[in-house]
Amino acid sequence: MSTSIDDSLAACGQVPRHVAIIMDGNNRWAKRRFMPGVAGHKAGVEAVRAVVQTSARQGIEVLTLFAFSSENWRRPAAEVSALMQLFVMALEREVRKLHRNNIRLRIMGDVSGFSDKLQKLIREAEDLTAGNDGMTLVIAANYGGQWDIASAARRIAEQVQQGNLQPEDIDEQLFHRYTWLSDLPAPDLLIRTGGEQRISNFMLWQTAYSELYFSDVYWPDFKEEEYTRALTAFADRTRRFGRTDDQLEEVKQGV
Repeated sequence: MSTSIDDSLAACGQVPRHVAIIMDGNNRWAKRRFMPGVAGHKAGVEAVRAVVQTSARQGIEVLTLFAFSSENWRRPAAEVSALMQLFVMALEREVRKLHRNNIRLRIMGDVSGFSDKLQKLIREAEDLTAGNDGMTLVIAANYGGQWDIASAARRIAEQVQQGNLQPEDIDEQLFHRYTWLSDLPAPDLLIRTGGEQRISNFMLWQTAYSELYFSDVYWPDFKEEEYTRALTAFADRTRRFGRTDDQLEEVKQGV
């Protein structure tokens, strides 16, 4: 099935440049199996591998995965500790595989909140893959959309205070340059797994015009088939960006 769908997506030219995913449902996946929550997070690593492989094969330029939000520190200490250990393990085991496949890794978020060991691994991973020009894999860790916007506003205010900017210089384009991933295309498709239908403070600025896709499947089960279903749904949508259907038709015809 995946081969025919891959071909149809490529043929219609509707493969998203940037896909962002809120990986939800790990705890509920584990609970249904009478397992501790961390078992769901470990199982979710396989789904990450499947989605990365499918994205690279489809020609997607950027894949952003929401791994740990700034609000996740509120979870039980044992779970947070296990998640940090899993993050360390993933960096130690997976980064060289990404590098061999020409994938660039970037971490989006306030990494200063992590341990010295984890911060060192992040720096090493980003440095190792910095020159790769295949797909960019972004891991959002200790990230929140409101934090992102507030950080951008603070940096702009500092520039105004220093006399490098005037208030009248500030518009959407300038503000965008101070947000995370401003050098990359905005997400075309935002996917959330696990059945919830909200974006939970994820990339609030960047997803202003993203297509939203909600899956009832828990993240550990969101493998190639489910991901391809989401990509196919995206290919069937019409993105207007404020225009009418007639205007879009005129653009297609070069009027």
